[in-house]
Amino acid sequence: MSGVIDTDGDCAEWSFPADPGAVRSARAAVRDQLRGWDLDCLADLTALLVSELVTNSLRHATGPIGVRLVRPDAVDGTLRVEVSDPLPDPPRERVARPEDEGGRGLQLLAGSARRWGTRPGARGKTVWFELAVPG
Repeated sequence: MSGVIDTDGDCAEWSFPADPGAVRSARAAVRDQLRGWDLDCLADLTALLVSELVTNSLRHATGPIGVRLVRPDAVDGTLRVEVSDPLPDPPRERVARPEDEGGRGLQLLAGSARRWGTRPGARGKTVWFELAVPG
């Protein structure tokens, strides 16, 4: 894992290798950063959603997986989270059957986030979501 925090402390980002340990490392990095920003109230949910997106990246893409957090500002109080990978295809939502092992990550994301979406990039795609800071 490599990581950097910008000079203003309003953004943190990491790059994880495409291996199974990336999920655990991403969860830990996100939790630690949110605690450092005094956003403990969002740490568990954010770590869970990042875990789901990193797992999707591991299943479908090769190459590094990027995770980026943008600290909420006083105007909108929204945490922005981005997970990027080199696969250009956006994830597809599907309805998981009770016996399915997977397929619930995007449903969980859609039900938990204020907003979410995807955008193409020069080297793949980014899936992003926003969480409101409880006030």
